[in-house]
Amino acid sequence: MAQAIHARLGASFGVDRPSAADNARIQAPDALAGDIRLSVHEELSAVEQDWRDFEQRADGTVFQTFDWLATWQRHIGTLAGVRPAIVVGRDAGGILFMLPLSTRAVGFARELTWLGSDLCDYNAPLLAPGFSRRFESAGFIALWAGITHCLQGSAQHRYDVINLAKMPAMVGGQANPMLSLGVTLNPSGAHLTHLAGNWETFYAAKRSSNTRRRDRTKRKRLSDIGEVRLVNPESADDIVSALDLLMDQKARQFVHMGVGNLFVRPGHAEFYRALASEPATRHLVHVSRLDVGATAAAVNLGLTWRDCYYHLLTSYDDGELSRFGPGAAHLHDLLHLAIDRGFKTFDFTIGDERYKRDWCDSEIKLHDHISAATWRGALIAMPRLAGQRLKRWIKRTPVLWSVFSTARALAGSLARRPRKAEDN
Repeated sequence: MAQAIHARLGASFGVDRPSAADNARIQAPDALAGDIRLSVHEELSAVEQDWRDFEQRADGTVFQTFDWLATWQRHIGTLAGVRPAIVVGRDAGGILFMLPLSTRAVGFARELTWLGSDLCDYNAPLLAPGFSRRFESAGFIALWAGITHCLQGSAQHRYDVINLAKMPAMVGGQANPMLSLGVTLNPSGAHLTHLAGNWETFYAAKRSSNTRRRDRTKRKRLSDIGEVRLVNPESADDIVSALDLLMDQKARQFVHMGVGNLFVRPGHAEFYRALASEPATRHLVHVSRLDVGATAAAVNLGLTWRDCYYHLLTSYDDGELSRFGPGAAHLHDLLHLAIDRGFKTFDFTIGDERYKRDWCDSEIKLHDHISAATWRGALIAMPRLAGQRLKRWIKRTPVLWSVFSTARALAGSLARRPRKAEDN
């Protein structure tokens, strides 16, 4: 279902109620040529073909593709009562941008956020080439005012608070216009490395001779236990089996860290299984195992889009093999594979783990925009902003982060003891 307004952006801002036959339209400031028409779609199927066509030429990331977000909405968003609000802006030349937004209930209020935000490591618009040159900061702020007025004028998408998280400063080669809204730094950053040459030259440039020697020693110890092989399962059943193993290994890591298990949340395990195994989405996913003999020592789920390999989820066996770094050996093989397949970048995605810094040549700062639209929203926005700043301060202070991580793991361990006693 598409919602619409008819508005003029400039010195004044007015809204007329359109007839059912009207297209949504925003008149651009005088410095910008031509009309911009807005439409808002709740049904993803209504905009699917336009979305698929646009993502082929637009700047964006894998997390803004139709297949990723439609799969998320089907398995997670619908269960959580999420209403998509896909904003499409067009001029006479075609689509200029797409904002995959959504609204959902948050306690006593409603929140405007990115569709699939929680599992998207990068949230951003899809932008036509040259969009950011045409819409500098003031122009985009005026455009955003029209977008929010359009959403607030719809009973389906009315909201109290805006929460737009994990936004990179750049979308492809363009400045991200969403940062014009006023942002704070997300507590976490992301990291990527550029791939060039062959594996041997890349590896030698990234790791010292002493480190490479230690890597060879550990891999030799693994090979003494059993043949070390990178396995890329092909059939849907084998892919799902590998993913189930990844989720099982990851669950034990979550327990050790004292954090909640991502995969027990409603629809989450089903989302990843569908994404990796269904014919419509398998082109986005690469699942692999590092086998040591008969043991799956490490498993990964990566995403592949354009010339980038996204290193999304990874796990490793926490038994005897863990002493010899199966996770690191698996990463070496994945980097090797990405180079051989012609990828230009290897994106470690969100997270500030030390091993990422060892390999990466670029850090991506992520930004959040939180603002209130009503008094209900203010009651949510203010504590969120305070909590966000506190979390970033803790994460960016090594001593505090070490203490916090240790305390969290200890709390998780203590919380498990009564259950173990009951089991016995």
